Amino acid sequence: MSLSTHVLDNSTGTPARGVPVRLERRDGDGWSPVAAGATDADGRLRDWVPEGQWRADVYRLVFDTAGHLGPDAFFPEVAVVFRVADTARHHHVPLLLSPYGYTTYRGS
Repeated sequence: MSLSTHVLDNSTGTPARGVPVRLERRDGDGWSPVAAGATDADGRLRDWVPEGQWRADVYRLVFDTAGHLGPDAFFPEVAVVFRVADTARHHHVPLLLSPYGYTTYRGS
């Protein structure tokens, strides 16, 4: 398994600690849970997908941004859908977060 994420609060320039994150895999009926965790003090989440759950497929990271930005957040949740074709490669999917916007990209 090789998936990590990092949440950075662009409004403060600091890591977003304690952000709940779910990883889901697309299946015939929608989405199935794979793993869940929360970002550490550096805003990172790594080594969290159970052995045997990582395979070539379509995944969704769901970030509970209201947990960091507050209950009145404009984006209370951010979902990032991505495809894994090569499970031998590391996949890093960061989230740059601000109160009224977010950005993501394929990291290294």
